Amino acid sequence: MVKVHRLISLIALGICINSHAAAPQAEVIHWWTSGGESAAVSKFADAYRKAGGVWIDNAIAGSEQAREVTINRIIGGSPPTAAQFNTSKQFLDMIDEGILNDVDEVARREGWDAILPDPIKNVISEHGHYYAVPVSIHMPGWIWYSKSAFKKAGITKEPTNMEELFAALDKLKAAGLIALAHGGQSWQENIVFMAMLSNVGGKQLYLDVFRDRKPEAIRSEAFRNVLLTFKRLHNYVDAGAPGRNWNDATALLISGKGGIQIMGDWVKGEFTAARQNAGTDFGCIPGFGANSLYLIQGDAFVFPKTDDPKTLVAQKLLEKVLVAPENQLAFSKLKGSIPIRPDIDASSMDVCARTGMAIMKDKSRQVGIGEVYLSPDQNGAMVDVLTAFWNTGMSAEQAQKSIASALKY
Repeated sequence: MVKVHRLISLIALGICINSHAAAPQAEVIHWWTSGGESAAVSKFADAYRKAGGVWIDNAIAGSEQAREVTINRIIGGSPPTAAQFNTSKQFLDMIDEGILNDVDEVARREGWDAILPDPIKNVISEHGHYYAVPVSIHMPGWIWYSKSAFKKAGITKEPTNMEELFAALDKLKAAGLIALAHGGQSWQENIVFMAMLSNVGGKQLYLDVFRDRKPEAIRSEAFRNVLLTFKRLHNYVDAGAPGRNWNDATALLISGKGGIQIMGDWVKGEFTAARQNAGTDFGCIPGFGANSLYLIQGDAFVFPKTDDPKTLVAQKLLEKVLVAPENQLAFSKLKGSIPIRPDIDASSMDVCARTGMAIMKDKSRQVGIGEVYLSPDQNGAMVDVLTAFWNTGMSAEQAQKSIASALKY
């Protein structure tokens, strides 16, 4: 009898081992390492496991570092199953080199031709094929504020234009608070600049500079005014800003030590992790005016080229999990983004997300971030100019000349 029980146990163990070995295994590289980001990506991981797969998490701090590891792994012949990129031209070279699998099957099934906004659709498709699965729509130009900091500074009304924003910053500074919670990193300064170009320059100038790279637009007085407004904000950051991470800047708002932050809606993940609620503990301003632009950025996953049947099964299962409406919703609630599908019920999302989804219904307000229109080299060269202008005594006129030169090639 003991031998029979032992045999049954061994058979059961063998079935368990074989079942686990047969499960699709996906190593996923991403850079979601902050508290809110980790909570969000866990929703995809849990859903993948629930669908029968094995999620092997490879979180790498820093977007540039994560992308570099991905590319090096592919070139070295040891690619991950999938890797995170932004919806931009970051992976265009990978498409041209033929090292990514297309995702046309899921694109057709989900109807991406009809539902995706152009700034996302145009960068994840090339040569008539789709090469990335988008999982979120972010808007980097939001203006966030701490309700408790506003109360301490005696600010009773949400700013509705740039001058009211500067008036609020003055009051916050006078109250001894960090008026503008900022992380002095070049990509964060680029975000602040994009928000100023959008709100001060308007749609036509925004597109003339980023999409069309018109020298006359970059040399214009209107663009000079954008640069001066951008630099004016530097008066409100604190001495600890240089090198500060974005989520540490958000923590200043959460604690009430900082008043305003200009940053993408991923900051909501940090507010959520701190159990703070939109509209109660913090406010969100997508832009000034009824026609303010919605700057579109997003996250997507690419799938390195492979002919291995097991890896292909893992990739297909991951594609299915990433686009499932219930997973998109669960992820976005924690990440701060809005889902890629416009038909997802947003009633359970916070007021900021509902505002974003309402704006997205108006296609005239949809524009891409700079990286949607610029090559990585162009964007990098422009960001170098912006961060130099922000941190030094460079004149606006010199910045105009340098940006025109950066965007020329």
